[in-house]
Amino acid sequence: MIARLRQPLSPALYRRITELALVLLILIVVTGAGVRLTGSGLGCTDWPNCTDKRFVAELETHQMVEFVNRLITGLVSAAVVLAVLGSLRRSPRRRDLTWLSLGLVAGVVAQILLGAVVVLSDLNPWLVQGHFVVSMLLVVDAVVLAHRAGLPDDNAVRPVVTPALLRWGSALVALAAVVIGTGTLVTGSGPHSGHNGTDVNAIRRLPIHSHDAARIHGLAMMAFLAATIWVLVQLRRHQVSGQLQRAATALLTVLLLQGALGYTQYFTGVPPLLVGLHVLGASLVWVAVLRLRLQMQTPVESVVPRLRDSPGGIGTDNLPDGDLVPG
Repeated sequence: MIARLRQPLSPALYRRITELALVLLILIVVTGAGVRLTGSGLGCTDWPNCTDKRFVAELETHQMVEFVNRLITGLVSAAVVLAVLGSLRRSPRRRDLTWLSLGLVAGVVAQILLGAVVVLSDLNPWLVQGHFVVSMLLVVDAVVLAHRAGLPDDNAVRPVVTPALLRWGSALVALAAVVIGTGTLVTGSGPHSGHNGTDVNAIRRLPIHSHDAARIHGLAMMAFLAATIWVLVQLRRHQVSGQLQRAATALLTVLLLQGALGYTQYFTGVPPLLVGLHVLGASLVWVAVLRLRLQMQTPVESVVPRLRDSPGGIGTDNLPDGDLVPG
C-alpha cells in the first residue's frame, strides 16, 4: 500500500483507504470497551510504557488486554496517516479530502493524549466518557471523509429531499447524539468501571443512579426511534430514490436491534458481552444516521437526469432552488 502511494491514486482506491480508516476507528471503540468490560483499565499502569519498568505487557490477562488495545491504536494511526498521504497523492487532489483526513490526525492525537490522562487519573469516569465522545467525533470525520471521497469531483451538492425532510435529517443526527450522550451516563454510573480492584467503594462512578440514567437514555431512544420511523414514512411518501430509502431502512433496522439489545442487557444484569455488543451497535447506529443525512444531498449532475426522465418529471429550466424533489 505504501509503495502505491508513491504514484497518483485513483479516486476508487482512495475511497477504499478511507473506508479502512472508518472500520478501524469503529474497531478501536469496541476494543476500548473491551478494556473496560474486562476490568483491564489499569492493566497497564503507565503511559506510553505498560508499567514503569516495562514497555511491553507481561503475560497477564489485564495487562495484555490493555496493551493489545494500545497496539490497535497504532493500526488506527497508520490508517489515518495513509488517508492523509492518499489525499495528497490522489488524482485529482481535493482540498476537502485533505482537510478531513488531517482532522482524523488531530482526533487520533487528542484521543491518545486523553487516553494517557485517563490512565494517569485512575480511570476518572468523566474522562472515560470523554474518551468515548472523542471516538464518536472521529467516526463523524471518517464517515464524512469516506462519503465525500465517493462523490464525483467538481460537482456541486444539493438536496434531493424537501427542505423540511432535510431538517428532519439533521434532527435525527442531533437525536442520535443525545442518545449516545445519555448512553455514556448509563455506562459511567454502571458496574463496569474498567477497574479490576475488589474494593467497590474505591471505584469512582458518575454521581447519578444507573437506573435513573437508563430511564433518561430509554426516553431519548424512543424519541429517536419515533423520528426515524417518521422520516422513513415521509421518504416513501415523496418517492425519493431507493438508495435513500434503503439508508433509512438500514438505520431503523439497526436501531430496533440496538434497542432490543439494550433492554435485554438491562434486565439480565448488564453482562459484559452484551454491553460490548451494545457499544458496537451504538457505533453502527451513529454511522447509519450520518450516512442517511449525507445521502439527502447529492451531486447535481447525478440528480437532474433522474428527475427529468422520471414519469411526470420536471425540466431543468423549472427546477426549484434547494428542493430537487417535488413534495
